[in-house]
Amino acid sequence: MGDFELDLQTAEGELDEPDAGGRVVLGVLDGSTDPEKWVDHVKRDDVVVLNVEGDLNDLAAGFAREVRDYGGELMHFRGFLVVSPPGRDIDTDRL
Repeated sequence: MGDFELDLQTAEGELDEPDAGGRVVLGVLDGSTDPEKWVDHVKRDDVVVLNVEGDLNDLAAGFAREVRDYGGELMHFRGFLVVSPPGRDIDTDRL
């Protein structure tokens, strides 16, 4: 067999960064946060869970359509709005 050298340091440098996925971000949906902040979280692959304090339709109007157009999902559950990025389905089978 011939000589074979494996340079692990060089190989490691060639690897892509591991995909850490997103975070789970907790917040309050009361109109005090710029709706674009929630969209930005979804675009960074974060799942957002918001405690709804007020009328959901009014409070989510500033970002719900953009999240859906981007491919994300929104689900209202027991006073919370769960917002997920594309490719991360919200499983409601146990409800």
